Amino acid sequence: MAPNTRTKVSFSALFVLVGVALGAYALDQISKALVVANLTEGSVVPVLGGVLQLHFVRNPGAAFSLASGMTWIFSILAASVVVFIIWFAGRIRSVAWALVFGLLLGGVLGNLTDRLLRPPGFGVGHVIDFVATPWLIPAIYNVADMCIVTSMVIFMILTIRGIGLDGKRMPKPVTDTGSVAVPAADADATTETVLDTAPDATSNTVSEADADASTDGGTARPVDPQPRTES
Repeated sequence: MAPNTRTKVSFSALFVLVGVALGAYALDQISKALVVANLTEGSVVPVLGGVLQLHFVRNPGAAFSLASGMTWIFSILAASVVVFIIWFAGRIRSVAWALVFGLLLGGVLGNLTDRLLRPPGFGVGHVIDFVATPWLIPAIYNVADMCIVTSMVIFMILTIRGIGLDGKRMPKPVTDTGSVAVPAADADATTETVLDTAPDATSNTVSEADADASTDGGTARPVDPQPRTES
C-alpha cells in the first residue's frame, strides 16, 4: 500500500485564519454601516486635522477608488480569490501565513459584499469608502482595503525571510564545498612549485640506462661518433 503523503491540517493555523477573516469582515461591514447611517455622501469630517479625515464616497472601482467602471470584473476576481483561499486553507500550517490569508480573505469578502448587495445592482454595487489620508496617498479607502494591503506587506516580509507555509525557513541551495576556489596568483605559484619538484624525464632515462648497464655486469661502452672506413 502506498504511504499517505497528504499534508496534515493545522487546526491552530486554520483557527487563526478563520478568526482573523471574520474579525476583519465584521469590522469592515460595521464601520461602513455606521458611515452610511451618520454621514452624508460627499461630506468630509476632520478627525486629526489634515492627517486623518472621514470622507464618504461610493466607489464603483477597485481598492483606493481605482479603475472605476469595471465593477463586475472585480466582483469576479474577488469571488475567485475567496474560493481559492477556502480551498487552499488546509495547506497552511503557519500562524503567520494564516494571518496573511485571513486578512486577505476578510478584506476581499468585505468589498465583495458591497459589490453584490449595494446599489446600483448585484455584482456592480458601489463600495463604501470613507478613510482619507491626504498627506499619505490621494485616495479614499476603507477597512477592507487596509486589511488587504496589510496582508500583502506581511506576505512580502515572509517571502523575503524565506518562511514557508509550514512556518519553517526554506533551506538555502547547497553549494559544492569539496572544491575550494584558489586565487589566480596562488594557482600560478602552485603550478610553478609542481613543475620545479617534478622529476626530470631525461634524468630518469639516463638513470634507467645506467641501471641496465650495471645489471649486465659491465660499464656501458662508449659509442664511436664516426663510422670506421676499411681500406
